[in-house]
Amino acid sequence: MSTVIPTLDIRRYDSDRNGFVAELGAAYREWGFAGIRNHGIPQADIDGAYAAFKAFFALPTEVKMRYHLAGGGGARGYTPFGVETAKGSQYPDLKEFWHIGREIPRDSRYAQVMAPNVWPAEVPEFHARGHGLFQALDALGSRVLRALALHIGLAENFFDDKTDCGNSILRPIHYPPITAPEVPNVRSGAHEDINLITLLVGASAQGLQVLSRKGEWVPFTADADTIVVNIGDMLQRLTNHVYPSTTHRVVNPPGAAGREPRYSVPFFLHPNPDFIIDALPSCISADNPNRYPQAISSHDYLQERLREIKLI
Repeated sequence: MSTVIPTLDIRRYDSDRNGFVAELGAAYREWGFAGIRNHGIPQADIDGAYAAFKAFFALPTEVKMRYHLAGGGGARGYTPFGVETAKGSQYPDLKEFWHIGREIPRDSRYAQVMAPNVWPAEVPEFHARGHGLFQALDALGSRVLRALALHIGLAENFFDDKTDCGNSILRPIHYPPITAPEVPNVRSGAHEDINLITLLVGASAQGLQVLSRKGEWVPFTADADTIVVNIGDMLQRLTNHVYPSTTHRVVNPPGAAGREPRYSVPFFLHPNPDFIIDALPSCISADNPNRYPQAISSHDYLQERLREIKLI
């Protein structure tokens, strides 16, 4: 068993497809995490998005709270500091964040469960930068899902029409600097993600840790040109745990770095709201019997999980 979370070059999907699919699938079977480099998203676009997000979080609290949509479960707009709480945690996470969702026609059959986006007027570039990064990560996530589909014996395009209207979320996060000694040292409590896969782009500081199968916390700080991609609970359930959704957390790094703010931007790739999560036959065997005989829609599953983390 490796002690290092692998990072792979996604360009190999075109030049050495079988080799890349085998290595990526093996990384996810063991870790539930992998790094993806040479992903094709220009660094200037990532930097521009981060600059816009930082400009928003620097606004006065009363301005940011204008974009907090009461009763919306945090699905769009601003969620203030100290609201989201990891399942089973005593403390709320030490972060504030914004949610950007998919732009869909308002006569779409998903319009009732996918609200329109809101955009902060005080940061004009936020809209174009945020929406652009959403689209880029959505496309990259689809490429990763195609490789994973091949690895478990599905058609390459299996996920394409099941995620094209997915209730996906781009979440710019600000972890303020921690100064009070009585504040817990974990900025984001140990948790698993809800969705199919998560793509984390350009986290500005150390802190991400992944729980290994040996029960050890393994730090994973990606290189500047690497996007961290991990399995979420929906894909774990769909693949009957062939791909594990691995527990991870964000800790406060030691020394002076722990007193600095931290910014990160995960993209949570979701299936379409009416997609039925039912264990794939190719992932059920005598050695791995079906753990989830009761199927559930992705929307209902999302609602269950959002209640658990106190967003609704």
